[in-house]
Amino acid sequence: MRVIATVGLAGSGKGEFAAVAERAGVPVVTMGDVIRAECRKRGLDPAERHGEVASTLREENGPAAVAEASLPHVESALEDADTVVVDGIRSDTEADVFEHRFDDSFTLVGIEAPFEIRRTRIDERGRDDVENGEDLVARDERELGFGLGDALDRADVTIENTGSLGAFRERVRGVLDE
Repeated sequence: MRVIATVGLAGSGKGEFAAVAERAGVPVVTMGDVIRAECRKRGLDPAERHGEVASTLREENGPAAVAEASLPHVESALEDADTVVVDGIRSDTEADVFEHRFDDSFTLVGIEAPFEIRRTRIDERGRDDVENGEDLVARDERELGFGLGDALDRADVTIENTGSLGAFRERVRGVLDE
């Protein structure tokens, strides 16, 4: 059993890591899905209120709220798979939840890319990738405020995603195969 979680700022490559895992047959649990479900439960548009609801959930239920709500999804996926990828750790507190539950079977992968590369990637997606009217700088500040930087600092594996897409995918496959 292995649980591999990714942490990184917007545009760093977390989604591509998850896509490579899915193509390899590895189930992916996206922590943002918990937030999107909570938005819908509250009658709010996830595209407009995701960041706000993420903050509210943490205020209402503690900094580990999203990770704790994701655990049942991870455990369910592990019933049928040896490895599960968790997409979207946002803090060292969230990493603690998974590390405590899965101990040595947990690996935290930090994905890093410079601001300008991330901005270009987000622009190339052809969609508005900012949440609640935030620009990328504000989104980075919000996520770093959750403790994302601390989680990046403690990653077991760090991938510098500054080269080609092919090179990044190869590195991801290497992590999945380890």
